[in-house]
Amino acid sequence: MTDSSEKLYSSKKPRHAIAPTRSEDYPEWYQQVIRAADLAEVSPVRGCMVIKPWGYAIWERMQSILDGMFKATGHKNAYFPLFIPLRYFQKEAEHVAGFAKECAVVTHTRLEADKDGRLRPVSPLDEPLIVRPTSETIIGEMFAQWIHSYRDLPLKINQWANIVRWEMRTRLFLRTSEFLWQEGHTAHRTAEEAQEETARMLEIYRKFAEEDMAMPVICGEKSTHERFPGAVQTFCIEAMMQDHKALQAGTSHFLGQNFAKSAHISFMDEMGREALVWTTSWGVSTRLMGGLIMTHADDDGLVLPPRLAPIQIIIIPISHNVDTQTPILEYIDALEKRLRQLSFRSEPLRFEVDRRDLRGGEKNWEWIKKGVPLRVEIGPRDRERQELTVSRRDRMSKQTMACEAFIADVVDLLEDIQNQLFQKAMNFSKSHTIRIDTCEEFYDFFTPQNSEKPEIHGGFALSHWNGSAEVEKKLQSELGVTLRCIPLSSLAEDDAGTCPFSGEKSQQRVLFAKAY
Repeated sequence: MTDSSEKLYSSKKPRHAIAPTRSEDYPEWYQQVIRAADLAEVSPVRGCMVIKPWGYAIWERMQSILDGMFKATGHKNAYFPLFIPLRYFQKEAEHVAGFAKECAVVTHTRLEADKDGRLRPVSPLDEPLIVRPTSETIIGEMFAQWIHSYRDLPLKINQWANIVRWEMRTRLFLRTSEFLWQEGHTAHRTAEEAQEETARMLEIYRKFAEEDMAMPVICGEKSTHERFPGAVQTFCIEAMMQDHKALQAGTSHFLGQNFAKSAHISFMDEMGREALVWTTSWGVSTRLMGGLIMTHADDDGLVLPPRLAPIQIIIIPISHNVDTQTPILEYIDALEKRLRQLSFRSEPLRFEVDRRDLRGGEKNWEWIKKGVPLRVEIGPRDRERQELTVSRRDRMSKQTMACEAFIADVVDLLEDIQNQLFQKAMNFSKSHTIRIDTCEEFYDFFTPQNSEKPEIHGGFALSHWNGSAEVEKKLQSELGVTLRCIPLSSLAEDDAGTCPFSGEKSQQRVLFAKAY
């Protein structure tokens, strides 16, 4: 066993790095995990955040994987203006109504100092500019200039950008006034092609969430009440967090010809006839970071799936004097050369050596809190015996291994961690998803026992629904519960039934939950 100066595991009382724990105060636990893992912090600008290097490195991993998936399906990256003229929004009435209360508006061109030296805006703009809350209108305007013939279709564009939507109550990664995202926009000749694209991108999001984030999701269609403003259909992936709430982790919209009409996006078909295009849009954001934290983190900090970990293996030299330091580092140099020859899921292993002049226990706890999948400690005895001590973050367990055995098994270890994290999250989600057929049972399920300081309660409820927006509004008002989606899979099988809230007929079960 490694000569660590601080014990990480105790047989007496469980020791945790995060206070409060999830069961004690989940919202505060979430904030403390972000702080302990050094992911982000509140900025001096109200409602905004600063994403710190470790947090941004995880976001870059997400970007890299998703960007590859987009390009593999024929999409190209572009960039569009941050500022959108007000008249563009006014062309699509339903769209602007959906975002009006969240828009940041630029009204002046510059600042000037008054007689007291205080800066004030001067020179009003002829037309206000909206700071991008989403880009359907400005991209539609450009599509109208780029598309002339059926030969120009399909047009598949993706943009990585920042978004501004004023928020009254903010929470890091989950809801901030400015956040990062990608938004895809495509134009097609037929409705069928656009609908296929909508489904294709939803599947990409599902695959990314489950195979890379190790976060199980439910795919479904939003109700009319929850639909994206201006869309014909909105599809989503919904994930269960550890407090039993739902997180909408991605959306894909079939926009029909609504935006094509307002932006006059038309083309000449093979017969020389003018026709409007059919469009889609789809996106995910840094909200995925919040989902990653609340799916896998524990009371000792962040837990990262190997696919998304910026560092998959952290190597920690343990040396108490100069005499042992050099031999240990030489041993580690040889280990590094072997690791560079290995790959995990078609990518080189990502590993680092923590050479800082800190105690071994201090280093260990830092990397535990940051969620690195594997920690490797090497002390004098390890070097002498050609061994090392390996710790898995997902299990908080240690084992001593021969160096050769570690080299042979490390890729399988990472694969097992990735798979085990997904299975654990899947089991959790299934265990808190129930079918509910009565109004009384539904209200009991979503009502906490402690109304002043609600405990973790509820989950996913599969219930029949009559299709009424009035039912949705009533449940949201009385319980804070929303209809998350109409599942696309057999999750809600048993077809027709009776809506417990109205007594009317229902075509299928839908998914209800409290949500972020």
